[in-house]
Amino acid sequence: MNSGESQNIFKPPFFYGNNYSHWKAKMTIFIQSLYYNLWDLIVDGPDLLTTTNESGEKIPKPRTRYNDEDMKRVQMNAKAKHIIICAINLSHPVFPQHRQHIKW
Repeated sequence: MNSGESQNIFKPPFFYGNNYSHWKAKMTIFIQSLYYNLWDLIVDGPDLLTTTNESGEKIPKPRTRYNDEDMKRVQMNAKAKHIIICAINLSHPVFPQHRQHIKW
């Protein structure tokens, strides 16, 4: 994007593989404008839903047991991932060596 163009307020800023700190600042503002606490989810990581089994071990909570609050948390995580994927071009030459390290 050249400096004379404005940014679409409905799309995340695109990362072209350089000037990461500037892109991160713009992404932070963009994501917080959608839902302020969404940036905390990205920085801190998702709070995975768990339950305790009969042996007292924490295990992933089955989707069939999600309540409304659980669904909100899962939806927020999906929204965060979607925004980031939309902002990064993984076919850009700078990214192929890092693709195997990207985990969701």
